[in-house]
Parts: sequence; C-alpha cells; structure tokens
Amino acid sequence: MLKTDFLVIGSGIAGLTFAVKTAKRFPDKTITILTKVNTDETNTKYAQGGIAVVNDLTRDSYEKHIEDTLVSGDGLCDRDIVEMVVKEGPQRVNEIIEWGAQFDKGPGGEYMRGKEGGHSENRILHHKDITGMEIERALVEEAKRFPNIEIHNHWYVVDIITQHHLGYLVTKSTPDIECYGVYALNLHSNRMEKILAKITLMASGGVGQAYRSTTNPRIATGDGVAMAYRAKARIENMEFIQFHPTALYEPGVSPSFLVTEAVRGDGGILRNKDGEAFMPRYDARADLAPRDVVARAIDSEMKRTGTEFVYLDCRQMDKEKFIAHFPNIYKRCLDIGIDVFSKMIPVAPAAHYCCGGIKTDEHGRTSLQYLYACGECASTGLHGANRLASNSLLEALVFAHRCCEDAAQKIDGIPFRDAVPDWNASGTSEPKEMILITQSLKELQQVMSDYVGIVRNDVRLGRAMSRLDLLHDETEELYKTTTVSPQLSELRNLITTGYLVVKSAHFRKESRGLHFNTDYPKKSELLQDIVL
Repeated sequence: MLKTDFLVIGSGIAGLTFAVKTAKRFPDKTITILTKVNTDETNTKYAQGGIAVVNDLTRDSYEKHIEDTLVSGDGLCDRDIVEMVVKEGPQRVNEIIEWGAQFDKGPGGEYMRGKEGGHSENRILHHKDITGMEIERALVEEAKRFPNIEIHNHWYVVDIITQHHLGYLVTKSTPDIECYGVYALNLHSNRMEKILAKITLMASGGVGQAYRSTTNPRIATGDGVAMAYRAKARIENMEFIQFHPTALYEPGVSPSFLVTEAVRGDGGILRNKDGEAFMPRYDARADLAPRDVVARAIDSEMKRTGTEFVYLDCRQMDKEKFIAHFPNIYKRCLDIGIDVFSKMIPVAPAAHYCCGGIKTDEHGRTSLQYLYACGECASTGLHGANRLASNSLLEALVFAHRCCEDAAQKIDGIPFRDAVPDWNASGTSEPKEMILITQSLKELQQVMSDYVGIVRNDVRLGRAMSRLDLLHDETEELYKTTTVSPQLSELRNLITTGYLVVKSAHFRKESRGLHFNTDYPKKSELLQDIVL
C-alpha cells in the first residue's frame, strides 16, 4: 500500500502543471504521479500546432478570442468559463515560459504568432511543429526539481476507490460519493497496489484509440473517463469527438501522423482528386473554417469522388519558411517520398480530441468528493460542441492552476481512509488466448469508425450499440475470470468509452458542432448538455 497527499493520474501538461504548483505550495506534502508508460509519453507530446493565447493586446483582444471560441463551440460553450480561460490564460502561459518552455521568436525577439482555423487573429504561440513536445520537456524538467514529487512510470491505474469498495451500495443518486485513491497495477512487479490519497487529480488524456484511425498515441484509451463513469461520476457531451481534418494518409499506419492546422494557417490549400480547391463551396472561411466544418467537407468530398483522401497543397508556400516552421512534417513527408514543394500531401480526417468527458465545475471539481479532473479527460464547458484549435493546452494550464488552488484549501481537512481492502484477485487466472482481447479491440475500432464517425444516423448508432453490448458482455465475463492486465483493462475502458459516445449521440436529436446526424440535420432551439 502507498499513501500520498496528492495523487496525479497522468503526466501530460495538466498533471505536471498541477504537480509542480502543488509541490511549490506544499513542500512538506507528497505528490505522486502515476503514468502507464514513460513520463513524457502523453497526448501533450503530440500536440503540433501550439497554444492559443492573447498576450499582446495591441494586436489582439480577449473579446475576439472569446468570440472565436464561442462561435466554434456552436452554442454549447459556457461563456463564463470561456471568459475565465481566455483572461487567465496569459498569466499561466507566462509561468511555463518562466519554467523553461521556449516558443519561436522573430528576428527582433518578438513572439511569432500563427493562425489556425476558427481564429480571427494570429495568436498561436508555437515551437516549430512540436510545441507539445517542447512544453512536455520543460514541465518534466521542472517537476524533477522538487523532491516531494514522485513519478512512477509503468503503473496502470485500474479503478477509483470509493465507498463501493467499503461494501456500500453506490449509485448515480448516492449523495457525497468520495474518492479515496485508486487500485493500480505495478507493471514492474506485476502486483496490484492500493494507493490511498487525500486528493486525486484525473489527468489521463483522451479516447482516440476507440477509432481505427487516430492521431492519438496508443495510450489514449479513455481510461480516466471510463474509471470515473464506473465510480458513478457525471460524464457529459461524449458525442462531440473531434476529427482532425488533416492527418497524413498512410494506410495501416497507427497512430496517424498529424499535419497541423497551422499549415493551412500559413497558406496550405485543400484540393480534391481533380485539383479543385473545394473548401470555398462549403464555407466562406474556406480552408480556415473550424475543424468540424473542414472535416465534414473532406468527408463529403471523399464520398462524392470515391477516394480515401484529399490533398493538402503546399507547393505555393515559401520553402525556407515552411522548413523552419514545419521541419518534422517536411521530413516525414520526404520519408514517404513526398517533396511538399513538388507534390501534394494526401490527408484524411482522423479521430483527434474528445470535447466531452468528466463533468467539472470552474475549479475542476467533479461530482465525486476529493476527485478533480483536468485536461482532455475533463468537460469544463470551454469547448462546447467543437474545440477551437489550440485551446486545449491553454485550458489545461488554467484548470491545473485552479484545481491546485481549490485543493489547497481542503487538503488539511481530509483524512486517509485506511479501511479500504486490498485488491481481491481470487478465482482469476492468466488469459489462455490473447486473441480474445486483440480481436475485440479491432472489432470495437471498426464499429466506432464505421458507425460513429464524422457523419452519423440512427440506424448506424443502433447497430453500434448492439455490437458494443455484445463486446461488453464478452469482455466483462473475461474480466471476472482473468488476471488483470493493461491490455484487458484498456479494452474494457475503450468499450465503456464507445458506449458513452454512442449513448450521448443517440440522445442528441439534432446536428450541432462535431455531432452530425443525417436524421436530424438541423440544430435544435433547445440548448442542452448530454449528461450521463
């Protein structure tokens, strides 16, 4: 058994920022970070474009950033949350710059600012085309400076501990459900450990691996959302899965290589197989329309022309500037035989970001006492029905700070719950055939990709649900009799995540933002969040 004052699940921008701030504030308290692979293997690491922030009021304004976010969110953003994040964001970004994060500057020393879809001004700070990797590097180095931060790599969190594990009946209507810590599988010893914590922060990232084609790394298996749902926390707006419009088209390659939206911000043009620049037919903002619009337009063009991809044309762009700003994209394309200045880049949409998740308030508090959520696994009210490009890193910084501030007021009044029993694995054995897990994962990804993608309808959603029900029953039976492994737990979590996406999509009888249902092509006048 381990005991820690603060437990952080995940080591991306949300988890590390919270840990650093908490360690500075409480040098006498312990902060434990659990991550299921290496510390820097996170969704944050793969963020290419940058971080949207208004830090020069002579060129931009809070009001413009707020309005761009609200327009992109298609009516479902919480305006108070949007204003809060936009206005508090500059201070939070300055903090990570002080911690060592470096963003590109021009010859005069001023920050270079990019422009992406949905933004009315150039406000994206970036580090070439590996902004997330640079932020992750700086945060990991900062976290290592604090002796009261312990980072445990290769620990797989299986479940949140609540009153349920003390023998009480816990349902959605149970008042004051409390989080006492987690059960986690130590992959070094292959033993299940009980970790008790006064405060737990869920910062476990996204759900992209529920789909066959995704820009997310293999770790993005919806663990936090699924665990919170099993613990009876409130989950909302899971139907809003953002597909990045321009992932490099490479059949059979997973995860898909992201071609950042900043390429279009710098002048890249989408073209169909006939060479037509088709985006003006779909939206007046053309290639700089929000992601939901661009992804649906590409999907429509692929279906209309019978192709599996469209092209991103960069041939007219400045070569020196492109290579300086997008060196990794340039190299990756060269590696597969594409010189972007003589050939167009084949691209197709891929699952990229979950705008819903664990429902939180303005302080990152969930519906479970002592459990906070931050980053992509959380639904804060910022993104609404569609996330504005490069707002996610900003959201993580602002909410990590707010979670820290709120938890700091409570920590000394929270006791450890020592009566929590150890993990009971009696009656289970090692799996005889891994194909029972691997094949079910392939089936799940196929179902989600074919029936719950960019365009949906009630028949597809019904088929998806019936197949997920079968996968759920088979997997739960396997879970009851098989020794827990990361592979089995990830499958279980992805099935739960898929169920939440389908269930939420079924409840939304309209088309809004990232959710487009051909049976309900218009928006409803009734604005509502879908809470499960």
